[in-house]
Amino acid sequence: MQVGIFARTFSGTDPVAAARAAGFDAVHFNLACLGGPAMPDALPEGLGPLGLPVVGLSGTYNMIHPDPAIRADGLRRLGIVIAAARALGTGLVTLCTGTRDPHDPWRHHPGNAAADAWADLTREMAAALELAEAAGVDLGVEPELANVVASAPLAARLLAEMGSVRLRIVLDPANLFEVATPQDRRRLVEEAVDLLGPRIAQAHAKDRGPGGAVVAAGTGVIDFPHFAATLRAGGYGGSLVAHGL
Repeated sequence: MQVGIFARTFSGTDPVAAARAAGFDAVHFNLACLGGPAMPDALPEGLGPLGLPVVGLSGTYNMIHPDPAIRADGLRRLGIVIAAARALGTGLVTLCTGTRDPHDPWRHHPGNAAADAWADLTREMAAALELAEAAGVDLGVEPELANVVASAPLAARLLAEMGSVRLRIVLDPANLFEVATPQDRRRLVEEAVDLLGPRIAQAHAKDRGPGGAVVAAGTGVIDFPHFAATLRAGGYGGSLVAHGL
C-alpha cells in the first residue's frame, strides 16, 4: 500500500520536496500550497509534475451551505480545481458533503439530517459530477460525522442515488466515530469497507484520542493494523494518506 501525506503538512516553498525527504511515496495536494487560496478564482500558471505522485487534489467547499450564492461560487471554483487536477496528473478531486453551518464546513448542524439538506446535496453533486465527467476526473467524498454524509450507509446511499462511476469514496476511520469501544470501532470500519470497498479511491490515516479529539496517526485509539488488513481484504490497493499531524 502506497503511503502518502497531505502536502500542506509541510511549510515552506516546496512541501512536496519536504514530503519526499521525509520518506513518503506520494502526496495529496492542496492548491493553497502554491501560496494562494485552495479554491482559486483562476487556474494557477505553470502547473505540472511535482516530483512525487499526486494521489488527490483538495476541492472542498460547503456543498449544502445555506446561501445558494456561496454554493454557486464553490461549484465554479471546483471547475477550476478539476482543471488543475488534470494539469497535476491526478485523477481524483476530494470534497466534503457540507453542513448547514454557515461559518464552518466541519461543524455539525442539526439541519444536516433534514430532507432539504439531502436534496441540496444531490443537486449540487449532480452539477459537480457533470464537471468531473467532462474532464475525466473522479470526485472523492468522505463520510464525516459533521457533514450531511455522516456515515458509511449514507455514503452508500449517495453512491446509489447519483449513479455515476465518477463518484468515489475517501475513507478515514477516525471520521466514522468520535468515542466508541474497540469492538465498535472495528465493526464500523468493517461495515464501511464492506459497503464501500469497490468505490474507495483513497484511505486516510489520522487518529482520535480517547476523548474524541483528532490526534496524529498511531497516537490514539485507531487500530491501524486492523484498518489496513480490512482494506486489503476488501480489495483496496491504493494509497494510505496521513494527515491531522
